[in-house]
Amino acid sequence: MKKGKRYQEAAKLVENGKNYEASEALEIIEKMPKTKFDQTVELHVKLGVDSKHADQQVRGTVVLPHGTGKTQKVLVFAKGDKAKEAEEAGADYVGAEELVPKIEKENWFDYDVIVATPDMMGVIGRLGKVLGPKGLMPNPKSGTVTMDVKKAISEIKSGKVEYRLDKTNIIHLGFGKVSFGSEKLLENYNTIIEAIIKAKPAAAKGQYIKSVSISTTMGPGLYINQK
Repeated sequence: MKKGKRYQEAAKLVENGKNYEASEALEIIEKMPKTKFDQTVELHVKLGVDSKHADQQVRGTVVLPHGTGKTQKVLVFAKGDKAKEAEEAGADYVGAEELVPKIEKENWFDYDVIVATPDMMGVIGRLGKVLGPKGLMPNPKSGTVTMDVKKAISEIKSGKVEYRLDKTNIIHLGFGKVSFGSEKLLENYNTIIEAIIKAKPAAAKGQYIKSVSISTTMGPGLYINQK
């Protein structure tokens, strides 16, 4: 497929086969021709683990110092006082059993993250087949199954992101917008990389980080020199 003129112009700034320092790569991204919308800057990290094994899973959350540039919509499953707490904390949607048919039958997915109190997991379990493939199932490891719904909402709204391996042992993650500039993007980048390194499973053998690349939504990838 032929790439557009803007992509070709951007690609001229990238040296084939070169591994860049993260700061240098982000400066190049800043110089690339602008698009009509503020592109997301994406990170792709290939790890030397096997996600088929439970003891080699890499998953967690991290709060980015400058957020992602996107306001996350939060749906909270809770009742009583916890539902009220969620509403006061700025949740976009709050509900319980009544939301199940809306999600199942109406394909309602107007939210980015679901938070649930532990007592609601029986209800949410019925939605596993729908929410699971979309990566929306609440999980205690990512802090989205909790009694402290106020804290969970606050962190998500202030730039908390979840990273997790896909089936090909790669973590894909947006970590900001081109408009942030290279300095803020670098701080976000370093925060995520540190979190991924800390999350290295004890069972992982050999080289942990195989490759790292960054790209914009519509732009070419740049490989990063990451030890």
